[in-house]
Amino acid sequence: MNRFDYIRPTTVAEAVAAAAMPGSAYLAAGTNLLDLMKGGVVRPARLVDVSRLPGLDGIESLPDGGLRIGARVRNAELAHDPDFSRRFPAVAEALLSGASAQLRNAATVGGNLLQRTRCAYFYDPASACNKRDPGAGCDARGGENRLHAVLGWSEHCIATHPSDFCVPLVALDAVVEIEGPAGRREVALEEFHRLPGETPERESVLSPGELVVALRLPAEAARFAPHARYVKLRERTSYAFAVVSAAAALRIEDGVIAEARLSLGGVALKPWRARAAEAALSGARPDAASFRRAAEAALEGARPSGDNAFKIELARRIAARALALAAAGTPERLPALPASPLAPGAVLHG
Repeated sequence: MNRFDYIRPTTVAEAVAAAAMPGSAYLAAGTNLLDLMKGGVVRPARLVDVSRLPGLDGIESLPDGGLRIGARVRNAELAHDPDFSRRFPAVAEALLSGASAQLRNAATVGGNLLQRTRCAYFYDPASACNKRDPGAGCDARGGENRLHAVLGWSEHCIATHPSDFCVPLVALDAVVEIEGPAGRREVALEEFHRLPGETPERESVLSPGELVVALRLPAEAARFAPHARYVKLRERTSYAFAVVSAAAALRIEDGVIAEARLSLGGVALKPWRARAAEAALSGARPDAASFRRAAEAALEGARPSGDNAFKIELARRIAARALALAAAGTPERLPALPASPLAPGAVLHG
């Protein structure tokens, strides 16, 4: 690990000013950043510690019925908040399906949004990686790539975004609040992460020095609470990132779907909002045939980036399963294995 300066600002303004200097990185819990530093993947010259900044650790109900979540709120704290889990159950289910209990107790909301890909070639400084070293190439293209992207990838990068939390947030129109040298701005989470294109090193819309200060869910998102689920398929049930995942939320009136939300995880370098599938479900009956058609629409345009054609069909099935579980209704209590297809009540066939 290289030598670095350590700065502990006392206000957001001080933090932004310090982090605007070249070579700076924000430090909160550090559950991802410190691993990358130890492995020599990233070498910041300056760490700006935001873990004690005031005003970023609250969960606040807004006058319009929405919810504002400070960037320093811990994942476990948010998932176990009774009001939050009641209003946004699919988000709570996604949070509880990620990492271990110990990591959820430490990791923050803001850090979850900004975690880096788990592509093995990105983590290996001896491998060529355009994300880590622009212009170096992408060893994943001809390497072990069965878990890589099938949507939105480019010849420059085929990595995927690892977050569970972000998948239902994108479906529910979450908004990110950002503070920076130019002041405060807001960005829809759906637009916050970037697809790789020719510049995979640019992972989000953040400019140098900008800090995520909060996440906001609109009041309308709570309307989906009776029919909202998150389903995650992983290579082992605990402590693994998603091979593919899906968040589904439905508003059902008079036996038909009045409104649908669907997003996918593990398929692209950003959480993937399946808007074509949502449109296909509007006015449809909540049955297996409708869900199969929606799943087909969700993966339209998908193509393998290597030895991973199976992920396309797998993502279709997980999308259909998430929709079926959502249609059956949000359980009063989360299953013992949150988001697992093997949890009680899961649709195991069809």
